[in-house]
Amino acid sequence: MSKLERTAAILVAAGRGLRAGSGGPKQYRSIGGQTVIYRAMAPFCRHPQIFAVQPVLHPDDKAVFGDAVCALRHEPPADGGATRQASVHAGLEALAGHKPDVVLIHDAARPFVSAALISRAIDAASRTGAAVPAIAVTDTIKLIDDDGNVLATPDRARLRIAQTPQAFRFEAILDAHRRAARERRSDFTDDAALAEWAGLTVATFEGDPANMKLTTPEDFVREEARLGALLGDVRTGSGYDVHAFGDGDHLMICGVRVPHARGFLAHSDGDVGLHALVDAILGALADGDIGSHFPPSDPRWKGAASDRFLKYALERVTARGGRVAHLDVTLICERPKIGPFRDAMRARIAEIASLSLSRVAVKATTSERLGFTGREEGIAAMASATIRLPWDDKGWDDRGCEDKGRSD
Repeated sequence: MSKLERTAAILVAAGRGLRAGSGGPKQYRSIGGQTVIYRAMAPFCRHPQIFAVQPVLHPDDKAVFGDAVCALRHEPPADGGATRQASVHAGLEALAGHKPDVVLIHDAARPFVSAALISRAIDAASRTGAAVPAIAVTDTIKLIDDDGNVLATPDRARLRIAQTPQAFRFEAILDAHRRAARERRSDFTDDAALAEWAGLTVATFEGDPANMKLTTPEDFVREEARLGALLGDVRTGSGYDVHAFGDGDHLMICGVRVPHARGFLAHSDGDVGLHALVDAILGALADGDIGSHFPPSDPRWKGAASDRFLKYALERVTARGGRVAHLDVTLICERPKIGPFRDAMRARIAEIASLSLSRVAVKATTSERLGFTGREEGIAAMASATIRLPWDDKGWDDRGCEDKGRSD
């Protein structure tokens, strides 16, 4: 793809998902510890070739959407329509002012899209103008009549299962959608079908069998089990930090600037909440503590923002093939009062950790005027982190028992 081309993505998330059973729209349900929509959207937000991600939502879902993807950068959501086709059209019109060269259109119900598949989609659209990911059909397919009788058996060698993201030159697919709207055609089930109707030649490129669409309750059960098996090593770590007060007019607590008559005495910004979280994550990894990775004697960390330390700890989880499932902080102080800032603190931690807000807790308590916190000499923080790592055989024998160093 030419470096001058600009690629945007549309995430279609306005459906109600009735076939998925009870529990609300399927895109906001949790699977493997994260919402479906977060999993579907994050790879596009993080892809280096995509400059804008345009969500298209049901108007009633804006609050739950914001909670689910608060850590991701995206365009203001567009209101979806009564059909998938209408929702895609709304997303295209919302992006028109950005003038992208290429657009990828992806269903929020496909939460396992990979960066490699996104790259293939961008390349295919640049080469062909219109392309869809496709995988081969492995079962024999039957064409039946209204009574369920077999009419024909198509040659499966020529059959493909279409997936998303479907990729197009932006102006071409926008023109096709506008034409369909003018002619009151609203029966297209995907954008490739609409593009074919508009006279575009639609190519295919290699899809991904893992990029499946969640449709039924059984899909959720199966994929939850698969993800649980992949990341079945659940670890919990704890952390503790304390900082004394010194001169200043504010405190950094859980990534939020809190006005106060005192500041922290600290080598970095003194953020006790984030420091405790770093130690909790490193503890879950059995990977030392914050002091061993960021020694106070190192001048590089003087005055450093503590979100750098937390990002570092999170990257070490990712490097092990794992993910963070939950973060919990308890702040112990008489003042400042944490309540007015609690939601902002949760949101900031969620943003740094790329977690949904429901996976971050911030609590506060006093020490009933006892000890250094009771005398308002400083603040203490306790934290816990739950992470999930892939199973491996390091330290375990083939029965799942700890290897005690047997020589047999």
